[in-house]
Amino acid sequence: MSKRTKWSVAGAVILVIAVAGGLAAAKGGNKGVDVRMEAVEARDLVASVTASGQVRPQTKVDISSDITGKITQLAVREGQMVSKGQLLVQIDPEQARAAVDRVTASLASSRAQAAQARANLIQAERSYERTAAIRQTNAQLVSDEQLEQLRTQVEVNRAMLEAANQQVAQAQAQLNDARTSLGKTTLYAPMAGRVTRLNVEAGETAIMGTLNKDAATILTISDMTVLETRVKVDETDVARISIGDSAVVQVDAFPDTTFVGRVTKISNSSVRGVATQSADQAVDYEVTIQLMNATDAVRPDFSATAKIITDTRNKVLSIPIIALTVRENEDVAKGDTAVGLGRARPTREVGKRDVEGVFVVGTDNKVTFRPVRVGIAGEKHFEVLSGLSAGDKIVAGTYQAIRELKDGALVRSTAADSAKAGAKKS
Repeated sequence: MSKRTKWSVAGAVILVIAVAGGLAAAKGGNKGVDVRMEAVEARDLVASVTASGQVRPQTKVDISSDITGKITQLAVREGQMVSKGQLLVQIDPEQARAAVDRVTASLASSRAQAAQARANLIQAERSYERTAAIRQTNAQLVSDEQLEQLRTQVEVNRAMLEAANQQVAQAQAQLNDARTSLGKTTLYAPMAGRVTRLNVEAGETAIMGTLNKDAATILTISDMTVLETRVKVDETDVARISIGDSAVVQVDAFPDTTFVGRVTKISNSSVRGVATQSADQAVDYEVTIQLMNATDAVRPDFSATAKIITDTRNKVLSIPIIALTVRENEDVAKGDTAVGLGRARPTREVGKRDVEGVFVVGTDNKVTFRPVRVGIAGEKHFEVLSGLSAGDKIVAGTYQAIRELKDGALVRSTAADSAKAGAKKS
């Protein structure tokens, strides 16, 4: 092989290598960022607030004793249906009955003393009247001192009768109180319902409810015809909830059953939560949801999760929540622009402010950040109020890719998007 031929072969090899390297570099340079693309389209959106709580009857009564005594009879059992006025509990009445007998005797004694005082007064009045009549006939037979003594005796007896009458009234009040205490030894159902809690057994001692309400509660009667769920909603969400909003309630005991509810009450005062180390106490508000289709199998204190529907939109443009990002985009004026405060208007400086938007994919697969105004948020999508049109292709993932994207970046669809596109074509 001649020297000239050798140089020709070497040049050809170098040329092939250079062309291959250039093609590889071009291919690598045009690779782009792997992203998930999605077209802007209309969807039905449902905005909701999710909170957890417990199932409770709308009406319930905790039965406790107003006196202390041993329970001699327990006439109901837990889970039993009772009617209004039905006997529930009998507390030992012996001590209260003895008090009634004692006060009854005291009342009889007071009445006897009052009768005696009344007779003494009548006698004193008659003696005074006779003596006064004699003095009118003959003034020398009765002295002024004698007449004054008789008048004083009348006043004393009248006061003694008044005191006796007051003692009778006091004894009567004591008797009424003793009879009331005796009546409190028997507890009756104040309403119809189910005994949902029974905390005592026959033979135990009932204590007064004013001493310790929780410990004094003997049993609880609940009206199970109307059930509700009371959930705690964060202060940032409670303003979006209104009376009458519908809700979907999931009871943990029935994972395959969905209950329909409606908001009936929103508390005005907050329920303070547990304080965390890095923040102040959480502020929650209690929202009451009435269950519209509760069954007999639902019991008080069941754990439940409620999704309260706060707003709905039908066939509105929407974007995935993950697609919305924040970038520095608009020029804004900075500085104090107040006038009339005795100061000159400062120079206005131009800066950047953060705006929400999405990355729109162009025909050349390059992205452009576009500000977007959004409305309500569904479970996975935001409502688009302005900034996009139906059919616009946007970057919908991944979160890492969207966070690092910049205007003009080259992107390409992920394998998952390509597979979806092929499935649609087929």
